[in-house]
Amino acid sequence: MTILLEVRDLVRHYRLPRERLLSAAPVVTALQGVSFQLQAGRSLGVVGESGSGKSTLARLVMALEAPTAGQVLMGGRDLQALSARDLKRARADFQMVFQDPFGSLDPRQTVERIVREPLIAQGETNVETQRDRAARMLESVGLRAADLSKYPHEFSGGQRQRIAIARALVTGPKLIVADEPVSALDVSVQAQVLNLMQDLQDQLGVTYLFISHDLAVVDLVCDEVLVLYQGRVVEQGRPDVLFHAAAHPYTRALIDAVPRARPGAERSLAAVVEPVAAPGGCAFAPRCAFRQVECLTRAPALRALADGHQAACHHAERVRSQPVPLREALA
Repeated sequence: MTILLEVRDLVRHYRLPRERLLSAAPVVTALQGVSFQLQAGRSLGVVGESGSGKSTLARLVMALEAPTAGQVLMGGRDLQALSARDLKRARADFQMVFQDPFGSLDPRQTVERIVREPLIAQGETNVETQRDRAARMLESVGLRAADLSKYPHEFSGGQRQRIAIARALVTGPKLIVADEPVSALDVSVQAQVLNLMQDLQDQLGVTYLFISHDLAVVDLVCDEVLVLYQGRVVEQGRPDVLFHAAAHPYTRALIDAVPRARPGAERSLAAVVEPVAAPGGCAFAPRCAFRQVECLTRAPALRALADGHQAACHHAERVRSQPVPLREALA
């Protein structure tokens, strides 16, 4: 299949304000050499705790920020190498759905103006064409063309997110970057929006980069999962493989943290040990129940296991072999 999105050795540093006048400005590394490929028509889920680099990755893929190092290639083109004019044109091929359906829609604009806005930005000048495409997109997400004249406050949260999805799809993009698209919605509404996104993928062949902290959501809608920890990829694989036999202790800890219907059920990795210094070693070693001496001195590289599964762990085979029924938590 065709590779639509390729990320190569992506690094992003943020310089913080100086604490003292003559001191050096501290630097925070949000991403540390992230690489992956996403095939056209597929869905890749990116998971990790807060601060792992998920939203930073989304902003770099959308070319909203420039990477400190590395490349983002869309259809083989390096987005940072494009001129401002060419990048503006290229944006028709990748759009974003934001987390908050209440904050991402301008309350002063009608739905018609909101959905038409990407077409205006792309230089479409025919108002009738804009209105027709906006109406068709609104109907494709389960709303009515008559809703074009309404304002965002007249809709529920789930309906607002449908409007946001219609806005993202109106230019006919190849890639949708969805940053926590259902986390602000009620559980019953989440299912409706996720089903809609899957239906639209089947109908339009759109590709999803799905940013989420909800492992059950990623397990449902994604073809592959990327696990980030402190800006690094620590595990990657199909959800049916990764969530059944996670090979990195961090992934197991994430799944173990999922609320369960049986509060008294035993949890294998619930305990987190006190952090210890690990210069040059594995970043997760201070919290890892499987750590050995080498974990504190040598950082593991991402390596291939079986079934297209990859993990950055010195003891991935031993971790993967542990008989922990991880998918019970996601059921």
